Amino acid sequence: MIIQLPDSMGRLSDYRLQDKTIPAARLPPDAPRTVLSAAHVVADPFSASDPGGRPAIDWKTTIAFRRHLHGLGLGIAEAMDTAQRGMGLDWPSALELIRRTKSELPDALVFNGAGTDQLGPADARTFDDVRRAYFEQIEAIQKVGGRLIVMASRALAAVARSPDDYVSVYGDVLARCDRPVILHWLGEMFDPALKGYWGAGCFEDALETVLAIIGNNTARIDGIKISLLDKEKEITMRRRLPAGVKMYTGDDFNYPELIAGDEQGFSHALLGIFDPLAQAAAYAIDRLGRGDTQGFHATLDPTVPLARLIFRAPTQYYKTGVVFLAWLNGFQDHFIMLGGAQSMRPLPYFVEVFKLADGCGLLVDPELAAARMRKLLALYGL
Repeated sequence: MIIQLPDSMGRLSDYRLQDKTIPAARLPPDAPRTVLSAAHVVADPFSASDPGGRPAIDWKTTIAFRRHLHGLGLGIAEAMDTAQRGMGLDWPSALELIRRTKSELPDALVFNGAGTDQLGPADARTFDDVRRAYFEQIEAIQKVGGRLIVMASRALAAVARSPDDYVSVYGDVLARCDRPVILHWLGEMFDPALKGYWGAGCFEDALETVLAIIGNNTARIDGIKISLLDKEKEITMRRRLPAGVKMYTGDDFNYPELIAGDEQGFSHALLGIFDPLAQAAAYAIDRLGRGDTQGFHATLDPTVPLARLIFRAPTQYYKTGVVFLAWLNGFQDHFIMLGGAQSMRPLPYFVEVFKLADGCGLLVDPELAAARMRKLLALYGL
């Protein structure tokens, strides 16, 4: 099949789609890694809500995508930044999303983001303000039986002045959690408001603070997700975690190597890129569980250039690439996002995402994907 695609100057030329398909697989319950896909939400394109208003969500299609992930044997990281948390998805809508996922998929492995996003950083005056915001979300999620990911807090970053402030607040927050949680270390490339998080200006100092929090609360912590896009930092921390505390890679640039691991350990996965790569992730990690390390790398390694493109700087707009691929692959009927975020990347980005996804065998139905790509090009006058 051939489609005409533009170069960076808008000149069209023929592109021949490749005949590649990733085999179907479902992760078994005894998979060698815990795998959580941070899942996107599907906007309602027919809502009259203006940007900045309450988010309008197509609940049926949003939940259907989560059924797809669960059907592949993947766990779900719900109401996280991939779902546009803090960039279109507010706390009331996040809680509704958590409730619906729990109701529709009661047997799925789901961890849910609990943060302080109902409290604007400018409105946070004291640490008690931050604690109350965390407690509100923790209690609401636990009330519906949900497990927790304790997300980084813009409000805490705004009021904290030292590492001890983080140790104190996180200690109180973790004391409210009824089951072991996943901590979330989100780098400033994903959210510039988190610069200097943990009360430190460098990784080495921040690491000591996080390890102190984990050491003080080991029984309350399932693991930590680190999203710094730096494999050496993740490996350094992974080797210092207490026994029984998992490292969940959030490195959307280096995930195959980190999941495969080395002689001293490996990382589990909590990744936004495993939303568009769900089928590849399920197949690859199934191969890993069968002792086929070569098959694991043969599946996931070729996806890295695509992931690096989707998550290129400014990284916080990676959600646009995730939803673009969901539209190309027929998981939703439109390419509209909360707050109009579909406009956050330029046309050459979409063209390259299309090509790289095709090259990795990630276009589920190439004819459908090509037809939708042509529609997008038509909007740009091509």
